[in-house]
Amino acid sequence: MPPVQSIEQVQQQLAQQGYVCGRALATVVFLSLKLGRPLFLEGEAGTGKTEIAKALAAALGRRLIRLQCYEGLDAASAVYEWNFAAQMVAIRSAEATGRADRAALQADLFSDDYLIERPLLQALRPDEAGPPVLLIDELDRTDEPFEAFLLEALSDFQVTIPELGTVTAPAPPIVILTSNRTREVHDALKRRCLYHWVDYPDFPRELEILHARAPGASEALSREIVAFVQALRTEDLFKKPGVAETIDWANCLLALDVIALSPEVIADTLGAILKYQDDIARLHGSEAKRILDQARAGLDSA
Repeated sequence: MPPVQSIEQVQQQLAQQGYVCGRALATVVFLSLKLGRPLFLEGEAGTGKTEIAKALAAALGRRLIRLQCYEGLDAASAVYEWNFAAQMVAIRSAEATGRADRAALQADLFSDDYLIERPLLQALRPDEAGPPVLLIDELDRTDEPFEAFLLEALSDFQVTIPELGTVTAPAPPIVILTSNRTREVHDALKRRCLYHWVDYPDFPRELEILHARAPGASEALSREIVAFVQALRTEDLFKKPGVAETIDWANCLLALDVIALSPEVIADTLGAILKYQDDIARLHGSEAKRILDQARAGLDSA
């Protein structure tokens, strides 16, 4: 597929994959593609940071490679591992057959046949479809040593395997890093990237997203859903619902053949939009009705 030529083309191609984004986000995606710079997306969980990598890979016809970050993730786990079980089988087989050439055996054991490629190494390999999209998801879950390693890897797009040598990407992958901002990511890494804060969408944008991702919902129900979720985000909650929760809730309501919101329906399906018991308990009783009335009043005045 030819490279994207404009910001409008980025928006159009993402929309074809069901991802609705504003011009600001489309602009930074376009610049990332045009300049070959990693893109760092930060924002609350559920605002669509991960989904944009999936949509971009599908739109460009590229492979999506995802590195899910977690506490304790190290360079070895992110780049490669040796298949120790297979190596032990090979050693015992060599011993059983009387193979005595230790140098040849060692060379064979540390070859590509026994190499398990992890996401970062996979992303550096050539691909007929073009450089893949490398998603480094929830970087804020890792620690500073891993950030320091990424700093070098994203600067040179190469990694070193002591037994095999240095692997360099023939063409840099399209890199998207995400963070839920549970901690601050070091400035040195951010400076290597283009940056964008992914915020909760406004009412028209979220309604457009819902139309794309839950097309079975009627216009009236969709408007009520979005209005209620937007009103819910103004409440003092431990975790405000993201766009992902809006879509999940709409699909739950469709599965229940709901045609309009009511306090009873909301109480029955709160687990689709709220993920903490304290938040759910807060909305039981008259609170759900109050927020629903507030949401409907906003719709009537719009």
